[in-house]
Amino acid sequence: MSLRGEMAQQHNVMDRKKLCCSICLDLLKDPVTIPCGHSYCMGCIKSHWNEEDQKEFHSCPQCRQTFRPRPALVKNTMLADLVEELRKTGVQVALADPCYAGPEDVGCDFCTGRKLRALKSCLQCLVSYCEQHIQPHYESPAFEKHKLVNPSKKLQENICHHHGEVMKIFCRTDQQCICIICSRDEHKDHDTVLASTERAERQGELGTSRQRIQQRIQSREKDATALQQEVEVLNRSADKVVKNSEKTFTQLVRLCKSRSSDVKQQIRSRQKTEVSRVMELQEKLQREIAELRRRDAELKQLSRTEDHTQFLQNYPTLSCLSGAPNSPTNDSLPLHYFEDVTAVVSEAREKLQDILSEAWTKISEPEVDVMRPQPEPKTRAEFLQYSCQITLDPNTANVRLLLSEGNRKATVTSEKQLYPSHQDRFTDMFQVLSRGSVSGRHYWEVERSGCEVSVAVTYKDISRTGYESGFGNDDKSWALECFSNSYEFRHNNFKTFISGPQSSRVGVYLDHSAGTLCFYSVSATMTLLHRVQTRFTQPHHQGLGVFASHGNGSAAVFSTLE
Repeated sequence: MSLRGEMAQQHNVMDRKKLCCSICLDLLKDPVTIPCGHSYCMGCIKSHWNEEDQKEFHSCPQCRQTFRPRPALVKNTMLADLVEELRKTGVQVALADPCYAGPEDVGCDFCTGRKLRALKSCLQCLVSYCEQHIQPHYESPAFEKHKLVNPSKKLQENICHHHGEVMKIFCRTDQQCICIICSRDEHKDHDTVLASTERAERQGELGTSRQRIQQRIQSREKDATALQQEVEVLNRSADKVVKNSEKTFTQLVRLCKSRSSDVKQQIRSRQKTEVSRVMELQEKLQREIAELRRRDAELKQLSRTEDHTQFLQNYPTLSCLSGAPNSPTNDSLPLHYFEDVTAVVSEAREKLQDILSEAWTKISEPEVDVMRPQPEPKTRAEFLQYSCQITLDPNTANVRLLLSEGNRKATVTSEKQLYPSHQDRFTDMFQVLSRGSVSGRHYWEVERSGCEVSVAVTYKDISRTGYESGFGNDDKSWALECFSNSYEFRHNNFKTFISGPQSSRVGVYLDHSAGTLCFYSVSATMTLLHRVQTRFTQPHHQGLGVFASHGNGSAAVFSTLE
């Protein structure tokens, strides 16, 4: 389109704007000009004034100037000619405001013909207005005290059915919104307050309800994640045992071939049963999470409602939070179900058919001890049954660490210790390992003093130099870093912030075969700080890291447990 054409079209749009009726927002039909100078369709202004006939005066819909008596209307022939000329051009241009109300929108109650989308609703007028018709509420002092809210289709629900008055009062006795006449009549002796006052109090309760829902969502999401991890471990464990058992049974040729098929079928059946159970719990959690999200979204939308009456009428049903069912737990569900089957099958290979029959009996029983590890300790007395005495290996200690108390304590010093050269020594990190490795079930405690202490378990082949030698910076070590007022768990260079009670003593529980590693804050009670569930492939060494960020003297010691 040429520049001249664009200018002509813009000019045409301007003409249409000037020649549109502000009531119907369309081109003027039989235009008339009233005494204040504004022009309207003759039918539109007549309809408007007919509604004002009960008043002593009539007003202009745009400037609100009043006339008395009602002005006589005469067709403006000049405007009529201009409108007709514009119609004949045939140029289709959008009207001044294309924002017409759709099926889901609130329409302007003041518009005639096709209604524009309402911009605001007035709680005093109980009418919704478009951008043009709302202007008197902004400009005229007469509307200064009117309450404007976002457009609402439910304005009539704010009217008392008995008295036709706006319900601005809340009866706490009957828990309902009422009008001023109701408060003086059937609710005379009741406990009543302004709806806005009650809304303010309920708004605070709504925030608490949302917080509870969000906390429950987080809890359920955590449970759902744990269940998904269990599904993955179940599948990996089952797949691995199937592979190993097939290899072993192949070596037994014909004698073992039939039993190989039976074992595979038994494992798959158990896998299917366990996975089905876990998936059912997972689906249940997802449904509850979805419902909680829906409820939270409704409460969020309700919290933004500016209409007090709507808020109070909807709040009781939306804020009610049903009791939470018992959350599924993994405490009784092992994460290594089938690994010992491999050992049983290997034993069967050596003892042939007699042992094979005994092994089949063990595998096919519903509750086989080898399939489920022993339950974890719950009390400190139970943990102490697995206590072990630990000594540190001087050949691994960084030269800035002084070992004492029978090589159970490590203290940061400013002077380098005269340790002999050794390939196992940490050169860059203030760390030290235990002398011997551990497997099976063990518990120990570390007493710390100073700013930062790292309590770790690690494979022996961890790097001794560089960044990767730091506990938790690779996939060979798991470490709890204890700061002055917080904790942080590290593994494979991934950090997890942990909040928990501060204590100078940290307890560590390790079940090597079950792949369980737990860290506890130990004081008068034991509080779980972090739990690891994985598969360990090598024996572990205990590790200590002691760091002095505010000078020397920081220390950590393996406690002597009675």
